[in-house]
Amino acid sequence: MKHFYIYIAISLLSIYGHSQESLSAKIIDSLSQEPIPYATISINDNSGVISNANGNFLIYLNKKSAKQDSLKIRCLGYQTKQFLVKTFKDSIVFLNAKAMELDEVLVSNKNYTPEEIIEKVQENLENNYKHNLTKSKLFYRASSFQNLIKSEVEVNKSTIPEFNQQFIDSIVTAIPKNADDYTEILANLYGKPGDGDDQKIDIIKASHLYDKNAEMSFDSYEEKLNTILKKHVKRDSYFKIKSGFYRVKTDIDSTAFDFGEQKEDVKKTEAMLEEEQKKEAERKKDFSNYRKSAIAELEQDSFIYEDSDLNFLEKQNRFDFKVEDYSFLNDEFVYKISFTPKRKEDFKGTIYVNTDDFAIVRIDYENVKNLKNFKLLGLSYSKKLKKGTLIYSKNDTEKYALKYAELEEGSQFGIKRPLTIIEKNKHVKGRRKQNELDTDIHFIMSIKEKSELVIFENENISEVTFNNFEEKPKVELVYLPKYDPEFWKGYNVIEPNQAIKDFKSLE
Repeated sequence: MKHFYIYIAISLLSIYGHSQESLSAKIIDSLSQEPIPYATISINDNSGVISNANGNFLIYLNKKSAKQDSLKIRCLGYQTKQFLVKTFKDSIVFLNAKAMELDEVLVSNKNYTPEEIIEKVQENLENNYKHNLTKSKLFYRASSFQNLIKSEVEVNKSTIPEFNQQFIDSIVTAIPKNADDYTEILANLYGKPGDGDDQKIDIIKASHLYDKNAEMSFDSYEEKLNTILKKHVKRDSYFKIKSGFYRVKTDIDSTAFDFGEQKEDVKKTEAMLEEEQKKEAERKKDFSNYRKSAIAELEQDSFIYEDSDLNFLEKQNRFDFKVEDYSFLNDEFVYKISFTPKRKEDFKGTIYVNTDDFAIVRIDYENVKNLKNFKLLGLSYSKKLKKGTLIYSKNDTEKYALKYAELEEGSQFGIKRPLTIIEKNKHVKGRRKQNELDTDIHFIMSIKEKSELVIFENENISEVTFNNFEEKPKVELVYLPKYDPEFWKGYNVIEPNQAIKDFKSLE
């Protein structure tokens, strides 16, 4: 019997070992020696992964690999490379640019003008892209980088003995200047792509990697400030802050200021703050719905939706188009076409159009001017950057579905206004004002956010299947104070970059 248990144990370990088998490498351009991002890596043409910005990938094998199983690596403009899984041991894979013969170009382009190609893209839009009910297995990573580039507090008047300029300077010095934040989820998404209101999500696993000590939110600063006040002010008092503070996540008490006749300005300012507060509250209250909405917004940024910011198809006369080159993607011939605004439009970019069915299989875009500017009552906000990449591939029904999306956004938020701290005594009837600190504050924060979405599998589902699926009432989000290479072991995800691997909370 003892030998039987040993046999079972060995068998289980063997099965586990095979289930955890993985392949990894870095993909490099054979001529430039530069890493190749966004390459598709698949096993036997089935679900696969995307190489990250540094060209790295890691793919897990779900079962014991067979002799005939192959690893296929494909990328725009490069020759497809194929390996037997059993013999693949490379740490670096070099891809060669795919050469084009002149007659291929002449036969394929049929002398279409750029405008004619764009017209055909528009004509075939509905037929080319998938909009039915699907179940999509996906991995989503949201990265946030906050940098405090200005933090000044000047004391104008203080009747609280402990609150002098030296004490205030010590508080400002203690404020974290940088904070990185990473949220990652692996999930199944049910519904029509981009339709966030009617989608359902099944989160398989989720993590939140950040340093609690460096968190940059009003709640965290309020907590830090209260801790400092309790430590240094021993009287039986409590303190009330009257102003908008630091980030746009706190109420503004308009009685703290004399706005005169600027009532409309006050309403606009408070409306902006309330909108940001609402987003923060939703994020904390319902993680699943918040992330589901974020994924839907990422999908809706695509040119295939009418309300997209990428309106070069809808408003073709406002853009200049130019055929820059020809290339290959997955062994299919594509036009490389640039678009630039000739009127007051926001984006420029490059699209890759399949010559056979006029589907856009990839787009790279970025803004050409600031997208938002807000400045009122000492609050300022500007959205300076929005750039991204969308990659589509054909599925089983010969329709194009989103394979990969990347979006980078950059903004700057500032506060330059009075800040008042009022001391009140708990034992005084009516809790009347006892002492007051009047200051002027000037804070400027730079915020960069990056979203990455890779969809491994798409399958059509019926309306019955969609209706019968019920979302989990609560999802456990695992807090990680430092990068844990074991957390996603066994799951296919986007390989983390070096910044994530090096991340850990400060002691």
